[in-house]
Amino acid sequence: MLTLKVINDNPEEVVRRLSKKHFDAHEIVAQIIASDDLRRSTQTSLDTLLGEVNALSRSIGALMKEGKKKEASAAREKVVALKESSRQLDETLKEAEARIEQLLVTVPNLPHESVPEGKGAEDNMVERSGGVMPVLSDDALPHWELAKKYDLIDFELGVKITGAGFPVYKGKGARLQRSLINFFLDSARDAGFLEVQPPYVVNSDSGFGTGQLPDKEGQMYHVGLDDLYLIPTAEVPVTNMYRDVILDEKELPVKNTAYSACFRREAGSYGKDVRGLNRLHQFDKVEIVCIEKPENSYERLDEMVRYVQTLVEKLELPWRILRLCGGDISFTSALTFDFEVYSAAQQRWLEVSSVSNFESFQANRLKCRYRDADRKTQLCHTLNGSALALPRIMAALLENNQTPAGIRIPEVLVPYCGFTSI
Repeated sequence: MLTLKVINDNPEEVVRRLSKKHFDAHEIVAQIIASDDLRRSTQTSLDTLLGEVNALSRSIGALMKEGKKKEASAAREKVVALKESSRQLDETLKEAEARIEQLLVTVPNLPHESVPEGKGAEDNMVERSGGVMPVLSDDALPHWELAKKYDLIDFELGVKITGAGFPVYKGKGARLQRSLINFFLDSARDAGFLEVQPPYVVNSDSGFGTGQLPDKEGQMYHVGLDDLYLIPTAEVPVTNMYRDVILDEKELPVKNTAYSACFRREAGSYGKDVRGLNRLHQFDKVEIVCIEKPENSYERLDEMVRYVQTLVEKLELPWRILRLCGGDISFTSALTFDFEVYSAAQQRWLEVSSVSNFESFQANRLKCRYRDADRKTQLCHTLNGSALALPRIMAALLENNQTPAGIRIPEVLVPYCGFTSI
């Protein structure tokens, strides 16, 4: 959530930058400023009036001591009238504050100046790429066929148990899945991230803190009886560990990693792009989260991007990094880099990670702050990234490594899964 100071200090700049996200902020910025003007003037009037009430209240005792009962009675009547006026002003103040909050949560984060112009995914900018493109035979199979051939993943059984988008991993498929999770967690720990194991359900305050609520696209699973939400990513519970926390400057950066199952309704998703592991309602992911000082957050973002690059390189997958354009970047992000790996059998790029800097947007919602050397509190910057999401990694590994003799396992995973091929 943007701060009032950012909007009040330079409303034209806010409107200009949000236009890159194809968000017309003219009207809402004007409404926020008008509501804040009302809040300020009401607060001034209320403070003045309460000062009068206090002065009159103090004078009543003195008037009574002096025997001026008539004047004391008049003062009491005026105090009653002033208190009624103060009650009305207090209601106006609360309404203005609620209106400001209501408006602010609908405004996206400001995109970083380096975010390219563009309307959608086709306008994202390729930053760099690497890896060797596999050459497969003409009879190469997509991962859903390989999963069936080698009895690795049962999509139909998942439909029976739950519904589409909830696969059952079996045998070496389950072991390969677990090996990826352990490899990603071990790599994150080696890179200085503290491993945590968070809850898979969160309350509405947590959903609001990281920007998933209000749920504009209806993508979260809601447990209505308990008013809880299944997490769409470990970003939500891990970042909320620092909600309403004031960190010491010496504690920064905070670096956490967590494995979790993730749950997304993926409403409106259908067609060939969702087949097999391409888009699921439940999937596994290892997340990395950083809390950082504002002046260091973009250096930290670059470090996180380089770290995720090492993972796809070790998995021997062809990869590329995209700088997301204004039309494709999320509501909460200031700058996002997407990682994609090439799926040789499907002949398409698959997104496997997003690494983002949210600057102070989440921290303002979370009230996540730090105390600087002068003992003043400031908002932190928050960052996170997938390191990595498993389904499409699994899809690319199965497809790209298929041979007439079976599926080759990348060398880095052999110690984790205990076999060299399927």
